[in-house]
Amino acid sequence: MNEVAHVVAVLGRVVIDADEPVVTANDLGLTRGDGCFDSARVVTDATGAARVVDPDGHLDRLACSAQAMAIGNPSRDQWRGLVAEAQAGRSTPGEAVLKLVLTRGREWRAVGPTAIVTITHRWPWSATGDGAGEASRTITAVTLSRGHPSDAFADAPWLLGGIKTLSHVVNAAAAREAQRRGADDVIFKTTDGYALEGPTSGLLLARAGAFISTPTGGTGILESLTVASLLEAARADGFATGYELVPVDHLYTADALWLVSSGRGPVLVTTLDGRTLRADPDLASRVTRYAGF
Repeated sequence: MNEVAHVVAVLGRVVIDADEPVVTANDLGLTRGDGCFDSARVVTDATGAARVVDPDGHLDRLACSAQAMAIGNPSRDQWRGLVAEAQAGRSTPGEAVLKLVLTRGREWRAVGPTAIVTITHRWPWSATGDGAGEASRTITAVTLSRGHPSDAFADAPWLLGGIKTLSHVVNAAAAREAQRRGADDVIFKTTDGYALEGPTSGLLLARAGAFISTPTGGTGILESLTVASLLEAARADGFATGYELVPVDHLYTADALWLVSSGRGPVLVTTLDGRTLRADPDLASRVTRYAGF
């Protein structure tokens, strides 16, 4: 049997060929980025069965995004059914990334939102994408301004802070700028000097025996489910944890610094803005274990 590494399922059409067109030229998700998405890790257990990590948490976060954008969201049972169809169509063993995509739908015809599930096999992680380096799990990064202060989203819900929208063009531009500067990734910072998150990842640092991440709310940061579960595991292991605004200067002196996402897990930042950071191997090992990688 041929292995299927990329699966696409569309609500109302079920599983389709991965090369088959999915949205029309007037879908508002395409023409205006008017939509939202969420992504989750897919793992294979000892029996060979694939499961989605924290599916309810990701469906909850997608529902919050859809509500904030006033997009009609399919029911949880519809999403679950679509995910099950996509899972059944996948045959490549190993880890994968699941995406739930919701757009407002077609501009010229009132046919409702477009709901899509994709599952893509996750090749062994590498900052350079060459399939090597799974064991090291390290990256270099630069800080770039996000162009707003740390409280910009506090009284402006129309800015969609904390929402995983389809409009990722700024994130893509930031990634290109990091590459231009010779780095693997980005840590955004506010105009008043605080650290935020990466373009597609949450921020975590170890400092004085505690694990700290950056807060949502006024910062506009998306809640990271992976960071939350990691902090929960760290607390169970006896560490203090918390969320707070962290001055960018404190990143350079942290005991260790990570960017964390559901797809690649925690990756240790070894160099930031050309400055070598501390990289405690014991902490790095613990954080990787806490995240389940």
